[in-house]
Amino acid sequence: MARILVIEDDSAIRRGIVDAVESEGHAALEAPDAARGLEMALGVDCDLVLLDLVLPRGDGLDILREVRQVRPTLPVIILTARGAEDDRINGLRLGADDYIVKPFSVKELLARISAVLRRSPERPLDVKEVPLPGGVADLHRREVRFEDGSRIELSEREVELLRYLAQNAGRAISREEILARVWRLDPAGLETRTIDMHVARLREKLRDDGEQPRVLLTVRGKGYMFAGGP
Repeated sequence: MARILVIEDDSAIRRGIVDAVESEGHAALEAPDAARGLEMALGVDCDLVLLDLVLPRGDGLDILREVRQVRPTLPVIILTARGAEDDRINGLRLGADDYIVKPFSVKELLARISAVLRRSPERPLDVKEVPLPGGVADLHRREVRFEDGSRIELSEREVELLRYLAQNAGRAISREEILARVWRLDPAGLETRTIDMHVARLREKLRDDGEQPRVLLTVRGKGYMFAGGP
């Protein structure tokens, strides 16, 4: 059972969401405006936030921005009006885990919640170092240190990419998900070759054989998976 915070100003929609999540055995917490929603998102024990973007007493994107600063691993699904493409793109760039376009069905809502909750337990609270065969990637210092004493600097994007893959170790991650969660871009219609190029460069820096990788695996038809370790 998960504790789900519902930040939604429309009382009828909020009641419907609460009834839906409780029917699945989850516990629901409610906030009717941005001020109360931000207070609860930062202060209460919850496992996921359902966040409306258009709220009284503030803005949903501001809540998302603050949550990502204070609780970076708390899953957030944004609720957005039909056709609000800018809202969806901005939400993904700020780190939303998913979005649902209004009006939505209870079936879709519960499926999205279930998918995000399945992913989130795999993400540790923080990843500062990633153990590698023959070395370690220090994400705080943005460098790879090898047992032979050599060091290689990582770019900020490479750090973000490695962190996300390591946080989801053992799960194949699509290029589209990487674009959304690491690049903060809406993947619809975008060229994903840039992901392959970044993975190739990261493999070189990790001394991970591109032909037979041991750390960053290519999963045919799906994407990439972190399988590294000492």
